[in-house]
Amino acid sequence: MLLANAYSTICRAVPEVLLILILFYAGQTALNALMDRLGWSTVDISGKFAAIAVLGIVLGAYASEILRGAVLALPKGQIEAARAYGLHGFSLFRRIILPLIVPYALPGLTNLWMSILKDSALIFAVGYSELTFTAMQAAGSTKLYFPFLMLCGAMYYVVTQVSNIFFKAIEARIRRWMPRLG
Repeated sequence: MLLANAYSTICRAVPEVLLILILFYAGQTALNALMDRLGWSTVDISGKFAAIAVLGIVLGAYASEILRGAVLALPKGQIEAARAYGLHGFSLFRRIILPLIVPYALPGLTNLWMSILKDSALIFAVGYSELTFTAMQAAGSTKLYFPFLMLCGAMYYVVTQVSNIFFKAIEARIRRWMPRLG
């Protein structure tokens, strides 16, 4: 539990771009020093791998907090009733807990998806070409910064709006049996 709390706290406290740079530069150096000490050949961590790994690890910390909050929002009586019927372990999770937490967790996970879409622009920090980096290269070669950056922003906007439509449809389907408030 202490390790999980430390993971969550550190990943949520340190900026993603800093963690990407640490893994790409310092992490690669430390890993290669360890590999050399063990007598194994060195490894090369690509910028793309470092960025994707860090974004996955950091967003995993946020997702764990969202899921923890959803589990804490569950009525305890439902879990007790399931245990009274003899459900334990994985079947309790699969049949009772998971269906109950999805409506509570989905808005937070949707927000997390939007966050990772925007955070994907951080991949440029390790020299990998992504949408924002490509827009900056095109803008730099033509000196037309405003149109290229506005087009980049519009592309992010379209992707987030399509994602919103998709997630609203999923949320409506999941919440169809839940009581409506107000």
